[in-house]
Amino acid sequence: MNPMNTPPPGGILIEGLRKVYGHGDTAVEALKHVNMQVSPGEVVGLVGPSGSGKSTLLKCLGAIIEPTSGRMTLGEDVIYDNGWKVKDLRALRRDRIGFVFQAPYLIPFLDVTDNVALLPMLAGMPNAKARERALELLTALDVQHRAKAEPSQLSGGEQQRVSIARALANKPPVILADEPTAPLDSERALGVMRILNQMAQHAQTAIIVVTHDEKIIPTFKRIYHIRDGQTVEEAGEGRSL
Repeated sequence: MNPMNTPPPGGILIEGLRKVYGHGDTAVEALKHVNMQVSPGEVVGLVGPSGSGKSTLLKCLGAIIEPTSGRMTLGEDVIYDNGWKVKDLRALRRDRIGFVFQAPYLIPFLDVTDNVALLPMLAGMPNAKARERALELLTALDVQHRAKAEPSQLSGGEQQRVSIARALANKPPVILADEPTAPLDSERALGVMRILNQMAQHAQTAIIVVTHDEKIIPTFKRIYHIRDGQTVEEAGEGRSL
């Protein structure tokens, strides 16, 4: 990747990103010089062995931990350039970045609709409009029939679909998915990837999927391998879903 490239609006650009934990003799360089680019509408895989820096990279991009140096851009907005360029990181995470995890982490005492509508409500959207947005997403993900159910009443695949709907609720330009198919069988795992690709194209969202799951790796058109804190890009199979 040419680090001088600028991604289209809504994309992700990471340039020369470093993260060092600790100081002096105990310092550990988790990320050494990471470059990545993901365009709107694209789902890119991030793979690598345990301890290679995948989680650290995702936490930096998700504004959960602060990098040591480098530059990160979301769309046309530089969010980090050797220091945060955004004053309210909480609002950044809420409004600009969607998260999908291995476990759905749905709120057990809220029904499915309110689990999805909660973030837009927190962002100031009127409750009725937030629930309308939630129902639109649940319908797109084919779980609208579970809209009034509690999370405990859902299957694992249904819970993961609801968590994807929640990640899309504020129309973020970026979604970070951390092992989203790990607990699922092959059919449901490929179903989740089909949904992520459809949502990426429909909403022009840039999506990074961290995975060890051999079932889904052939679905990516592009893959970044991370080893010893550095990334190497390669073409994927891009197998049809």
